[in-house]
Amino acid sequence: MATIPLFAPLEGWAGPIRDVPDAVFAEAMLGDGIAIDPVAGMLVAPCDAQVVTVQPTGHAITLVTPEGAELLIHIGLDTVALAGRGFEPVVKAGDRVACGAALIRFDLDMVVREARAVVTPIVVTNGERFAIEHRADAGMVAVGDPLMTLVARADVAATTAAQGGASASRVIAVPLVHGIHARPAARIADLAKRFAAEVTLEKDGTGASARSPIGLLALGVGHGDTVTITATGPDAEDAVAALAELILSGIHEDAPAPAPPPPPPAPVLSALPEGALAGVTAAPGLAIGTVALWRAEDLSLPVEGAGIAAEEACFDAARRALAEELATRSASATGPARAIFEAHAAMLDDPVLIEATLAGIAQGQSAGHAWRGAIRPQADALRAGGDRRLAERADDMRDLERQLIARLMGVEDTRAELAPGTILVADDLLPSQLMGLDLDRLAGLAVERGGPTSHVAILAASRGLPALVAIGAGLRDVAAGTRVVLDASGGLIHVAPSADTLASAETRIAEAQRRRAEALARAGEDCRTRDGTRIELFANCGSADDARVAVANGAEGCGLLRTELLFLERDTAPSLEEQVADYQAVATALDGRPLIVRLLDIGGDKPAPYLPIPPEENPALGLRGIRVGFAHPEILEDQIRAILSVEPVGQCRIMVPMIAGVDELRRVRAVLEGIEAGSRVQLGVMVETPAAAVTADLLAREADFLSIGTNDLTQYALAMDRGNASVAGALDGLHPAVLRLIGETVKGADVHGRWTGVCGGLASDPLAVPILVGLGVTELSAAPAAVPEIKALVAALDMAAARAHAQAALACATAAEVRALARKFEGELGA
Repeated sequence: MATIPLFAPLEGWAGPIRDVPDAVFAEAMLGDGIAIDPVAGMLVAPCDAQVVTVQPTGHAITLVTPEGAELLIHIGLDTVALAGRGFEPVVKAGDRVACGAALIRFDLDMVVREARAVVTPIVVTNGERFAIEHRADAGMVAVGDPLMTLVARADVAATTAAQGGASASRVIAVPLVHGIHARPAARIADLAKRFAAEVTLEKDGTGASARSPIGLLALGVGHGDTVTITATGPDAEDAVAALAELILSGIHEDAPAPAPPPPPPAPVLSALPEGALAGVTAAPGLAIGTVALWRAEDLSLPVEGAGIAAEEACFDAARRALAEELATRSASATGPARAIFEAHAAMLDDPVLIEATLAGIAQGQSAGHAWRGAIRPQADALRAGGDRRLAERADDMRDLERQLIARLMGVEDTRAELAPGTILVADDLLPSQLMGLDLDRLAGLAVERGGPTSHVAILAASRGLPALVAIGAGLRDVAAGTRVVLDASGGLIHVAPSADTLASAETRIAEAQRRRAEALARAGEDCRTRDGTRIELFANCGSADDARVAVANGAEGCGLLRTELLFLERDTAPSLEEQVADYQAVATALDGRPLIVRLLDIGGDKPAPYLPIPPEENPALGLRGIRVGFAHPEILEDQIRAILSVEPVGQCRIMVPMIAGVDELRRVRAVLEGIEAGSRVQLGVMVETPAAAVTADLLAREADFLSIGTNDLTQYALAMDRGNASVAGALDGLHPAVLRLIGETVKGADVHGRWTGVCGGLASDPLAVPILVGLGVTELSAAPAAVPEIKALVAALDMAAARAHAQAALACATAAEVRALARKFEGELGA
């Protein structure tokens, strides 16, 4: 077993790292170690090592020993602000140095005068592989005195021995709109663990193991920040390249939404209705219900353990059990719930948290006390960091803390018994607690703390559950059993509603329910305008569950099956058998109704790790859509084979994404004919580029149908990236330019008798639907939940009026003018 002696690299006063006046070091976010308050201005090597990085400002250096132990030495605190003044590195990345060799000269007097502190942490950043067996007592040390002894952990000793001295590094700018938060951190850590290399990310002189989601969160990497990826080991170059590509390509996340504005200030007290409290809208909606109280309480824990071996065994067993449960729940979940389970699983496997917990157990603490001591300071640090999004991610850490402690204590979560129509009033609420409630009995949420982008808020929005957060301490005075009006859309909870307020809310809710009931009652009818024009109303789906909801809501088929959902979030492409089973399940759920399957549409904001796409300056204009299929013909051929295998034959139609010209359609047609000559499966195109829209007549000559993807068509027509927070707010599919392209598409399709549909976001927008119908669109594919409302809207339309309305919209100068016109038409329609 490797033993590594480290010697003092500075002359000065040595002390425990927990006394460093900086939470990142004191709470061992970057790893354990020791600190020296220097009395001389020379830093030397504490052992034989290779220099991995020297910060450009010269105040910090990372070393790796021949055995693979990584060391970070950070001269002073906040010394990055000196911008290199007073620091003179005498080595560079890649240099090999002997113990005692000079590394950095620094002006001690200047650092003392201008930095927050000169105390210098010496940290082992890969503590999951190396334990500190001995460290010097507090007191003066001279350069070369014994400082620490590291021992390779038994379970990774073999891996450590195999790590070579190869190293690589790369500096990148982080393009993620929300920076590296919980889910990206989990994905970076997962990828880093696949390489035989130790990988770190550094920002502003502070580094973290790429295998540690918590360490990555603690870096506070935001949009546009520059980070250095460094790796040491046999796979160093591959690891750096893979992580750089992962980050630059968007880390598999959905197209990032624009960062929300800061929460609006609560109305001043005099402006509030009497008996109301103000909060921040987390999920819109209106509800009337009876209050049930939820108070979060910590489980009581013993401080002292029952012996190191026993506590380690308990911790390991509880962690494994929770990991299995998270994996099981993730496999059966979809959407936001699945993402939350995956993020929690990654945190549970965080080597920094595990190492800190084992260190606490080694000091005689109980496993629960050690776990709480490891994870809670990390959560508190995120809350105190000033970044609202990272503060909300701290909720996930507290949730994980609670879940593991419950298993250690043998405490099972009891499902709260809620009466129908409950408004849950909570001081705070964790994601797993919300998912454990009977959501069918819950009418709304009112939370004292929390934020609008927390996982609880995301879950509430996905379930259509009105939720108001950040209400403040005034909520504590609300008693259980109180009847309240929760106007989440308006940012208010009426805790003592007047008779007028209550009556108004009841009227609004009743009217919404009446409209919904009427639409559902007629949802099974064919979709026709008031004067009998047939408009097919389909639904966009991503799974068999979506298809079942669509059918229940009256959808006449699936106008867009997003097959990429089967291809993402996995290490290898789905097999032919998996694809057949997936598509067949959707077809079966549709019970014979038409199923339009979009060929794989990844790239851009939807990358897949097994289909490498080099970093692109503008991914939206690069390798995406059908271009990926052409670059990987085996993927395209397998997908077409799978679609052709669905029964009954003819239920499926194939739709090609991101078409820019007839030549691309011909290439796909050739593949289809090569697999099944004379195939009876219809082949259509998605019109998402201005090129496709203005050449629709050429495409319609060879395509069986055209369907417009208004989301991408809008961004390409307006030259605004929908993933760019700076411009995404100005994107509007009702811009006259977009409407004119839709009109040209319909005209081009009509030349050859082809139908034109819309499967983008406009098909679910009640303001847009009359215009689309008036332009000649004869198929709409909306969100499954929106089908009844859109079908009822079409039934109220008169074609002559719709055509006149569409022409008036084309004559407008701006999207705002179109929307004003559409609202006026909506009002006249409902009159």
